[in-house]
Amino acid sequence: MGLHIRDLLTVLSIFVESIAAYGNGQVAVACDSMFPNHGSIVQKSPSPAIITVDKNVINASDQIRVTLTVRQSGTSFQGFFLQARDAADLNVGPLGTFTLIDDKNTQLLTCADVKDSAVSHTSSSGKHTVEVLWKPPSPKPDHIQFLATIVQKFNIYWVKLRGPTVSQINAPPLSKQPTPESSLTLPTTSRLTKPFNATDCGEKKSCLRNPTGCDPELDRLCFFLSFTVQGSSVFFELSGPSNGYISFALSDDKWMGDDDIYLCVVNDQSVQINPAHSTGRSHPILNSQFPINDMAWRFEDGVTQCSFRRNIRLPEYSERFDLDRQYYIFLAEGKAVNGRIHKHHHQPLITQGKVHLHGSPKELKGSRSPGYIKAHGSLMFIAWITTANIGVIVARFFKSVWPTTTMFGQKIWFQVHRILMAATVLFTCIGFILPFLYRGGWSHFAGVHPYFGCMILTLVILQPIMAIFRPNPCAARRYLFNWLHWATGTFARIIAVGSIFLGMDLPALDLRNPWDTLVMVGFIVWHVAAELILEAHNYIITSKARKREEDKMEIMDSSELIDPQGHRLKMMILTIYICGNLTFLITLLVGISLT
Repeated sequence: MGLHIRDLLTVLSIFVESIAAYGNGQVAVACDSMFPNHGSIVQKSPSPAIITVDKNVINASDQIRVTLTVRQSGTSFQGFFLQARDAADLNVGPLGTFTLIDDKNTQLLTCADVKDSAVSHTSSSGKHTVEVLWKPPSPKPDHIQFLATIVQKFNIYWVKLRGPTVSQINAPPLSKQPTPESSLTLPTTSRLTKPFNATDCGEKKSCLRNPTGCDPELDRLCFFLSFTVQGSSVFFELSGPSNGYISFALSDDKWMGDDDIYLCVVNDQSVQINPAHSTGRSHPILNSQFPINDMAWRFEDGVTQCSFRRNIRLPEYSERFDLDRQYYIFLAEGKAVNGRIHKHHHQPLITQGKVHLHGSPKELKGSRSPGYIKAHGSLMFIAWITTANIGVIVARFFKSVWPTTTMFGQKIWFQVHRILMAATVLFTCIGFILPFLYRGGWSHFAGVHPYFGCMILTLVILQPIMAIFRPNPCAARRYLFNWLHWATGTFARIIAVGSIFLGMDLPALDLRNPWDTLVMVGFIVWHVAAELILEAHNYIITSKARKREEDKMEIMDSSELIDPQGHRLKMMILTIYICGNLTFLITLLVGISLT
C-alpha cells in the first residue's frame, strides 16, 4: 500500500513540513546561543520589537515586569526567546526565574538546568506585546541585562537583542558594555555563471542523475549531484529544477534518522547553502555553524544550482560524517517559503547501494521507489487489472462456449475462472504483506490507501470461503449465493481500482503524471467496452435462440442451442480483450520499473 519510506518522508530537512522551525516555542536547544537555526543571515537593521522594564533598580524581593513590544503599530513578530544574563558577561547562562502573565501566548523553559529561566512563544501567530515578571536570583550579580531573539518571519530574525540593564542599589557602574556573540560569521558565497555538466562523470567525478544519463547543461529537468575528491576535501555540485530547495543527505541506511544533510534553499531570488543534521526520526536541524567553503550558487529559469567544498574529516563537528566511508545518498527537492522548507514533492532518489565517497569516480544509480513497494504495485496491477477481470469475464460470458467440455473433472470455464481467481487471491495476499515488511508496521502517511487495501483483502478472502460452502446448483437458496458472490466480487474490483489510483501517486511509488492516470482511465474504458460488447452479443444470440426454440431451455444453459459462429466471435472478442489488457498491464509495469 504505497508507503512513505520510513519517514523518508521526513528526510533531509526536506522531508519534513518545516525544518527546525519551532512554531511551538520549544526552543530549549538554543538556550546558550539563542540562535533559531533557521539558516538565514542575522538581521543588522533595527528589530521590530524592543525590551522595556518597569524599574531599573532591584532589591532582593523585587519582581520586574519585562515587556517585549513592537516599535510601531502595524508590525508584529511571530516568535521570541527572552532571558536575563549577567551584564558583565552576556555569554554565560541565564539568571533568575520568570513568571507568566499570559500563559496562552507565552511559556516557561528550563535553560542551563535552571527551571523557568527563559520565556518563549507558544505559536507562530503575530504578536504585538508580551509581558512577563522576572525575579532575580540569590545571590545576584550587580547588573542584569535582558536579551531577546526576535523572529519576524522564518528567514528574518534578530539574535540577542539587548534590553535595559537593571542594577542593585549602590552597585558600582559597569566598567565596559560587553558585546554578545549574537551570530557566527557566515562564509561568503559567489555566483555561478553557467550550468554544471556531465562531461567528466565516471572519469573525474562521481555522478548521481535522474533521469539516468541526463546532462544538467542540456536538460533543465535533470536532477544532478556530483562529487570529486580534491586532496583532503570533497567538492560537491548539486542541481535540479526547483523554486524551493534541492538537497542531498548521507545515511548509514535507507531510513530517515541520524543523517548528514546539505540543502540549497531558494530565498528572495538567491540561494542559501545550509548544512543540517537529523537525530533519530526528529525534524532535521539547520546548523548555525558552517563547516563548508567555496560556496557558489545560481538560480535561473527555475533551476537551482549550488556547489561547495567540505573537508573529509571534521572532528570538531560531531554531526558531520567522515567522507572516507560508505553511505547511501539521498537526493530530494521540495517547496520553500521565505527560506522555510516543506515536505519534499516526490520520494527521494536513493542510491542502490552504499557509495564510497573517497573511492574512484563512477556513475551512480538510484531509485525513488524501494523494491518492496515496486513488487507490491506490480502484484496489485497483475491481480486487479488482469487475473480478476479475465476471470470474471470467463465466468460471466463463456459458460455457453464450453458447456460440456471438462478439465480435471470440472467444466473448463469453471476451472479457468477458479485458477484466475485463486491467482488474484494469492497476488493480493502477497502484495498486501510487502509494504508492512518494508515499513515495519502501519503507515500513517499513506492516506486511505491502506484502509482500502484492508477492505480488499477481507473481500478476496471471503470469496473463496463462500465458494467452499456454496449450496448445490439446484438448491432453492442458490440464488442468494449467486447474488452475494457477484456483489462481493464487484465491490472488491471497484475498491481495487480506486485504491490503485490512490496508490499510484503516493510518494513511495509516485508513477509519472499524467501518463499513469491516462493508462488507468484507458484500461477502465477498455474493460467496460469489452463487457458491454459481450453483454450485447449475449443478448443477440439469446434472442435468436428464443425465437427458434421458445419451448427449450435458455441458451446460457443449453448445449443444443449453441451458435458456433456466435461463439467464434465471442472467442475473438476475448482474445482481443486479453491482448489489450496485457498491453495496459505491461505499460504500468514498465512505469514501475522506471521509478
